[in-house]
Parts: sequence; structure tokens; C-alpha cells
Amino acid sequence: MSENPIHVAIVEFGLGNLFSVKAACEHAGMIAEVTADPVAMAGADAVILPGVGAFGDAMSELRRRDLVAPIRDLAAQKKPLVGICLGLQLFMSEGLEFGRHDGLNLIEGDVIRFDKPKGAYGDLKVPQVGWNRVNRPDELRWENTPLARQSSGVYQYFVHSFYARPTDPSVVCATTTYGDVTYCSSIQRENIFACQFHPERSGKDGLAMYQEMKRWIGAQRKG
Repeated sequence: MSENPIHVAIVEFGLGNLFSVKAACEHAGMIAEVTADPVAMAGADAVILPGVGAFGDAMSELRRRDLVAPIRDLAAQKKPLVGICLGLQLFMSEGLEFGRHDGLNLIEGDVIRFDKPKGAYGDLKVPQVGWNRVNRPDELRWENTPLARQSSGVYQYFVHSFYARPTDPSVVCATTTYGDVTYCSSIQRENIFACQFHPERSGKDGLAMYQEMKRWIGAQRKG
């Protein structure tokens, strides 16, 4: 283990694949703690917000556990924050799943449902479940992101019916195409990184992302 290990806090709010994320972090050499304690989150080098399920339910749980303000405060303090799957969506301003729900508003934009995406042989199933490509926008470089060791077009594992639409296109770190819909599948802005896919379920390429996540967090800590 390095002399200055990376400590990450994985937010426990009842709607996440927490232990898969924890195992992937530990495989990358990070020390990971699953916690709902804002003090533990503040003391960590980075905070990871994973999640599966409905946007509104997730925000209700974060509010019930008094975690909304602490997460927003950590973002404002430039603590590295990582969102995975639903975690990416919760970073947005609002979600339109079973009504309109306020999000954490760390990234301006909304979250909408796939609207009958069409493939070569008709409508595609929603949710999207399975492997799909993660593409790098032409003008963007991935060197200073957790995607640094990935090639554009790498396959990652997705399970979702909704996707994020950031207002500012400059925060879009990667895109994915499902049928005739091309959408944002990763975002990055300063201390915030998030991905719609599940790197912890994406084999060696996903585990390589956790290695780069460790490097990315360490670089921000030094800065």
C-alpha cells in the first residue's frame, strides 16, 4: 500500500450497489468506507455516490438522511465527487421520472426517459440493459479524467431507462448511442466526474477506470 493511500467514502442511502463499488475501489488500492456519516465523507479524499432505482425515491432518501446539504457543501469545497449510474443523474438539476423532482443541482440540466429509441429492426427495449460503447467527443481529451486509459468506443455495462441532458455541452465527457439516440454517458467539471454506466460491472476496462479514478483523486489532493 502507498504511504498516502486514497480514502473514499461511498454514500449509503439505500439505493446503491455499494459493495460492488467498494470491491472495485479496493481492487484499485483505495481504502473504501460505506457510510451515511457526513463527517466521514468530509474526512475522505473523495466521495462516491452510486445508485440504482428511481430518481425521486433517491432524492427522498438523501433528504431523509440529511445528506443533500453535506454533498452540496463538499462539491462547493472542491472535494472530488464521483457519481455512478443513478448517481450521475442525481448530480443534475432535476429528474423527470414519475413527475418532476429536484436533484442535487451540481450540474445544470435535467434527466429524461428514452423516448422509443429505434434500432435497425424497430423499437429498442427500455431500459437499456447490457454492453454499449462509450465514445469520446472529438474535441475532448480524456488524459485528466478517470477515462484516461480507455479507448474511444470502449464497451461498458449499462442498466438504465433515463439519461442526463446537461445544459452546458462542455461538461459532457463521453457519449453513447442507443438506437437513434445519442446521449451523455459521462460528465466532468473540475472536481466532479460521473458516468451512466457501471465500471465495477465492466470487466478489466471498468477496473482500469477505478485505477485512473485513484490517480485522478490523488492529483486533486496534491493540487
